[in-house]
Amino acid sequence: MIKVIITGANGQLGMAFAREFALRGVTFWAFDHSSCNITNKEQVGNILDDRKPSVLINCAAYNLVDEAQHDQTRAFAVNAEAVKILAQACHARGIKFVHYSTDYVFDGRKDGLYQEDDTPGPLNVYGQSKYQGETWARTMTADHLVFRTSWVYGQGEHNFLHKVSQWATKSKVLKISADEVSVPTYVDDIVSVTLKAIEHGLTGLYHLTSSGYASRYEWAKYFLKAQGLDTLVIPVPLGYFQSQAQRPLFSAMSNQKISEKLGMQIPCWQAGIDKCVQSRVVKTVNIPL
Repeated sequence: MIKVIITGANGQLGMAFAREFALRGVTFWAFDHSSCNITNKEQVGNILDDRKPSVLINCAAYNLVDEAQHDQTRAFAVNAEAVKILAQACHARGIKFVHYSTDYVFDGRKDGLYQEDDTPGPLNVYGQSKYQGETWARTMTADHLVFRTSWVYGQGEHNFLHKVSQWATKSKVLKISADEVSVPTYVDDIVSVTLKAIEHGLTGLYHLTSSGYASRYEWAKYFLKAQGLDTLVIPVPLGYFQSQAQRPLFSAMSNQKISEKLGMQIPCWQAGIDKCVQSRVVKTVNIPL
């Protein structure tokens, strides 16, 4: 059986992996920034030598898109340089390295769903740092799995749906961008597909998203309706919000490659939201360090 180290344990993806490993009885160790500074090469090496995992799943990321425009040093340190450190450390010890990137590596100008071999062209610092990170992951170790995902949500407060819930408690009318389109992706589906890919011994770059695509307006409207709320959602252009970072307007990615490799159909984004809304009970997991 595999033994796993999770970095970025306090994020929604890291917590989802911890819950699943606890249910499966998998040996794992989950580290947040306070227990493992992934930008510290010596500390990373010491932890890997001590725990001796067979797989390292890096869920850590600097994902404050607007703030990254003014904090490039921090964004590149976490999203790029730390990935290089982790990938090199895994390569030196024969550990499989799993890393997550983003649809924001693309500029959103393609007429159609993005494939893995499409040329990246990030529009903002966040996207640039994530592209550099995935490049390091792919070049520093052959035994890698790099998954580009998008609009990730689940339990926790650091996602768009949590913000929508908060906004809906304060106002009966919400304005949401209708011309920003990608694929809302449920964390539990990311965990499920990732583990299948590891079990099948896959390596390489894959787009790991739910099936289909939606605008943020459609996403928010479906989510609120699924909760039985009568909030009025008004579609507006992305430019209405005057964000600091430029975002791609259509960055939806195709999950065909990973689906065919694993012989499975990844659920549609609506099914993911239904599961998320129905999952009301937060399971407490004792996370080993």
